[in-house]
Amino acid sequence: MTIYLQFMSLNNIRLTSFLTAAMYKEVLVETTDLYQHGTDNNQQTIQQVDSKSSEKSWKYLGDFQKNILFIVHYENAVHIPDEQLKFLAGILTACKLSMADVAVLNVAKSPDVKFTIVRKNFSASMMILFGITPKAFEMPIDFPEFQVQAFNNCTFLFTPAIEEVSKDQLLKSKLWVSLRKMFEV
Repeated sequence: MTIYLQFMSLNNIRLTSFLTAAMYKEVLVETTDLYQHGTDNNQQTIQQVDSKSSEKSWKYLGDFQKNILFIVHYENAVHIPDEQLKFLAGILTACKLSMADVAVLNVAKSPDVKFTIVRKNFSASMMILFGITPKAFEMPIDFPEFQVQAFNNCTFLFTPAIEEVSKDQLLKSKLWVSLRKMFEV
């Protein structure tokens, strides 16, 4: 009996978006340095990237493949602190989702936190507000915590901040009931 072993080369390693985000918490490319020191071809490429990013200067974590947007507010994190990300990953797993399906938008690091502007920049079918009230998000409607709310071709959920939910069993239960309703799990 012959056994064949195939080894993966270092050029073929694939990382999930979760691992990539964990490895690269800061900006990977500083465009201002490249722009100042680059050649004409590099400058043209950077300008194209910058013009695209000015339209879409929203930095978020995840791939947003299923148009699900999580809105958080963390002054001291690029996207979301590690402990809260771990809790969020557990929520996604329970809902049969992954970071590839969602985007985590930290409004503390975003250009504008108004509902109308976020809605225009993200074609979300679902938005979950963690620790941000509909009023603070400047939504034209108001609804209580854990109420699944349809509005403007999108389903919304407002909950306390992730760190509050993760430490309170009752809040976890309420969140799970709402998520089961939203994601039909």
